[in-house]
Amino acid sequence: MDILGILGILLGIVTIVLFIIKKFNIIVAAPIATIVVLLFNDVPILETVFGKENSYMTSLAGFIASNFAIFLLGSILAKYMDKSGATVSIANKVLSVVGTKNPYNALVALFIISALLTYGGINVFVIIFALIPMAKPIFRQLNLSWKLVTIPVFGGTSTFTMTMLPGAPSLHNVVPSTALGTTLTAAPVIGIVTSIVAILFILIFMKFSLSRSLKKNETFSVDEKVESGNEASKRDLPPFIFSLLPIIVLLGIILVFSSVSNIIIVALIAAIVLSALLFRKQIAQQKDVLNQGANESLSSTITTGSTIAFGSIATSVPAFKGVFQLIQSIPGPPILSLMIGTGLIGGITASAVGAIGISVANFAPIYLEMGLDPETVHRAIAIGSGALSIVPYSGFLIIFNNITGLTMKDTFKNGFISISVTHWIAMAVIVIMTILGLA
Repeated sequence: MDILGILGILLGIVTIVLFIIKKFNIIVAAPIATIVVLLFNDVPILETVFGKENSYMTSLAGFIASNFAIFLLGSILAKYMDKSGATVSIANKVLSVVGTKNPYNALVALFIISALLTYGGINVFVIIFALIPMAKPIFRQLNLSWKLVTIPVFGGTSTFTMTMLPGAPSLHNVVPSTALGTTLTAAPVIGIVTSIVAILFILIFMKFSLSRSLKKNETFSVDEKVESGNEASKRDLPPFIFSLLPIIVLLGIILVFSSVSNIIIVALIAAIVLSALLFRKQIAQQKDVLNQGANESLSSTITTGSTIAFGSIATSVPAFKGVFQLIQSIPGPPILSLMIGTGLIGGITASAVGAIGISVANFAPIYLEMGLDPETVHRAIAIGSGALSIVPYSGFLIIFNNITGLTMKDTFKNGFISISVTHWIAMAVIVIMTILGLA
């Protein structure tokens, strides 16, 4: 086993985490951490970082090419919703329904909205671009700690609707389905049971966190650099139905034409054009909205791509085969080592989808030969992928912090518990079901 190479992978992860703690941009931290990994793995550095094939740069470029349009259009739509005051109008309507006497109801409402959007097939980045501006005025009016927004949004977008619930159209469900020849409803009993357990845990954790926050007298506070809701609230707000219409059109097009290639891009363009028409009275200079959205999308795309590029190199070095061997030696039911292995890859790559892609190619054949059912392998890999997908260098977490104006200190704990711990509990449920012969 290449101990030195494995040490290099660990040091690379430590490097990128330390850089993030010291508030270096991930765009700087990721390539440096990649070089640290390569130094300990006897791999040509210049070729692996800057080469034209299977390099850090090609991985980064591939992600940008595949996802930039979604980030750009999602950011522009979010700006239209925010600057027009549409998010405030929607928030006022939500508050009029759930009331202001019980803040927990507002958190649950946000959790349900996040879950429904994700299960409807909406890209999680599109959801946070659109949802955060809507959530902010709700938290402001209820005077709740803005840090709490992490729980309902992460719990709704990145747990049971992403990896557990049968039929989910997320990549986390599609990738193993394509690779293993299973359906999107694979292992329905496992999926439904783990989803119920996950929902209960998130709701309990959300209630506990809210109660603790209120006891500490924590109130609403946002970095002034990202605060724009007060400006919107002072203007005439668009009617509720006008405010909601772009989101309805976005969801409707995606759901009705889900089989059409690149339909998310078409839906986002339609929602933006509609926003430009509906909110022309509220936004005098639409050029500014377009420019701001475009500028912010650049950073978001490169940030996420940088973390995935680091992970792709860290899991491609020869020493990573030793990690595979360690994973396969984990005692207990085979399903446990499969989920832990997938989760560890998710931690290294900072990407649940990346972990699934590597796991179905490298782990799945081994476990299928052991006699595990393909549907069980499908669901186990999907759920295991979320076990460590939230790390300090996760692109999703960094972008979430940029949009909300919160810091890593504000969001990491709640985000980790909401996503990773929820998946750990789901993994434990699967192991118990396996021992009892129910999976």
